[in-house]
Amino acid sequence: ALLEVMLRRLRESGHPAAALVGDLATDNDAQRLARSGAPVHQIETGGNCHLEADMIAAHLAEWGIELKGLAYLFIENVGNLVCPASYDLGEHLRAVMLSVTEGEDKPLKYPTMFNSSDVTLITKIDIAEAVEFDREAAYANVQAVRPGMTIFDTSAKTEQGVADWLRYLAERRESLHAAAPQIESS
Repeated sequence: ALLEVMLRRLRESGHPAAALVGDLATDNDAQRLARSGAPVHQIETGGNCHLEADMIAAHLAEWGIELKGLAYLFIENVGNLVCPASYDLGEHLRAVMLSVTEGEDKPLKYPTMFNSSDVTLITKIDIAEAVEFDREAAYANVQAVRPGMTIFDTSAKTEQGVADWLRYLAERRESLHAAAPQIESS
C-alpha cells in the first residue's frame, strides 16, 4: 500500500516512477500498484525466495521501459526478511519495511536484512497505539542492529510521513546526480 501511495504522489508531482514487483506467484501486487498510474511490471520467481540482479536485467529488457525517462525505479523484492538480504540488485538505496503489526523486535529477529538496508520505513504507524507498538523500542532495536540508520514513520492510509520519505529520496537522488560523472554528447 505504501508503494502505491508513493508512486501516485511522485506521478502527481511530475517525478515519473515505475516499479518492478517480485512475488513467488500471482500478479496481485502489480495490479494493485498499477492503480497509481505508474508503469508496473511483475516478476514471478516461481519458488525463489528473492530476486537476483540477472532477473532484474532480464525483466527490464523484456518490459522495454525507457529508464532515462524515470526519476525513480522501485524494486519490491519477495516479501520475506531472510533471503533478499544477501542479494545485491544494483540498487542505489535499500529500504526495509517494518509493520507495526509485526512487532518492535523484528530488527533483532532479522538483523541481516536491517543491517544490509539504508533506511527503515515503519509502516501502518496510524494503528501503532491499537496494536500496542512500542515505537521507542523499535527505534532502539533498529539502532542496535544498524547504528545511525535513518527511520521514517509512515502510513499509507493517512499518508503520514510519506512527504518526508519522498523528500529524503529526492535529496538522495540529487546527491547521486551531483556525484555522477557528467557525460557530454558529441
